[in-house]
Amino acid sequence: MSVRRLAAEQPADFAFTQDNLQWAEQQIAKYPEGRQASAVIPLLWKAQEQHHGWLPEPAIRRIAEMLGMPVIRVMEVATFYTMFNLSPVGEHFVQLCGTTPCMLRGANALKDVCRKVIGDERHVSEDGKLSWLEVECLGACSNAPMVQINYDYYEDLTPENFETLLEDLRAGRPVKTGSQTGRSCSAPEGGDTSLSDETLYDGSMVGAWRQRFEQQAAAGDATLADAGGKPADQSRPEAKAAADKGDAEAGKAKVEAVAATGAGEPKAPFSAPTVSGKSDDAPKVAGFAGQPAPGAVAEPEPVSDEAKPELLTAPREGKGDDLKMIWGVGPKLEAMLHSMGVFHFDQIAAWTDDNLRWVDQNLGSFKGRAVRERWIVQGKVLAEGGSEQDAEDAARRDRGETV
Repeated sequence: MSVRRLAAEQPADFAFTQDNLQWAEQQIAKYPEGRQASAVIPLLWKAQEQHHGWLPEPAIRRIAEMLGMPVIRVMEVATFYTMFNLSPVGEHFVQLCGTTPCMLRGANALKDVCRKVIGDERHVSEDGKLSWLEVECLGACSNAPMVQINYDYYEDLTPENFETLLEDLRAGRPVKTGSQTGRSCSAPEGGDTSLSDETLYDGSMVGAWRQRFEQQAAAGDATLADAGGKPADQSRPEAKAAADKGDAEAGKAKVEAVAATGAGEPKAPFSAPTVSGKSDDAPKVAGFAGQPAPGAVAEPEPVSDEAKPELLTAPREGKGDDLKMIWGVGPKLEAMLHSMGVFHFDQIAAWTDDNLRWVDQNLGSFKGRAVRERWIVQGKVLAEGGSEQDAEDAARRDRGETV
């Protein structure tokens, strides 16, 4: 890692614009209470966008305040990721790839152009228009050498077209992004070497097979008519030609029959070979012909509301157990259980299998988890004072797993 330090000269303060502040608040709202720190990277990026492409220290402090994070933690993120510029950059910030493919294709000559047109690395030109930095691979190796300028890629560069590009950007003239030589994606430099016949993919061949069959069929009918409708002697050349045309007609009929019955319809699923001619005698192959895959668990039959367990309107003595100690239960699922009336481990420990199935079928998108992760077993362990790991181990053993 290279050393990354904050710029010596910093602005006095930083504040998001009203629009950016609203955007930042929307990002923070995406995360649950206590998880706001997850928004740190998007907020740092928005601050950098607002502050002319670089991230000042006051912005780092402001974001730490907004997210309730220690300043040093936000500083760690900002100094770790090279996407954050810690010192001023030009209006057009050139990131020049210098890794192996680009180096072999002429990146060193592009560095010379940068030094000539802009100045030293990390130096902002006097007019504030340009600055540059050598970076690691940018993922466009097939069109090396290349650079990224702000959000755009410029590929297939030479010292000549690169210098022209920089001067055009400086002057505010429109420039072409992507390949500077007109290449399409990663096509060969000298032109296409395969699929060079455009008729193979321009749609002009669509329907040609039908026209060919119809012409061959018509020619076959004419030959039979000339022969009075009698089969021709196959030893004669003209008769053989007629037979060939008859085959073409048969081919046409076959193609049309396939089209009429739904060409492209999915084939029947694989079924195991039969033993005595009866499908019931076929060997059972797991995962095929309706057989369950190894380890598959059949979905339990739904139960009626008569199987509803004893539920509470509020936790006893105003405080419930931490249901997140149950393996597989997170904050969202805990909140769902509270809304049902489940607050304590001993409630779960006292459930019957039908009680468990009733709860499980009412877990919405979490359906299946209560049965699969053996909540009753875990509830008993936790109700007796066991740890989270004890509960998980007990559930795994009940499922037949080795712990």
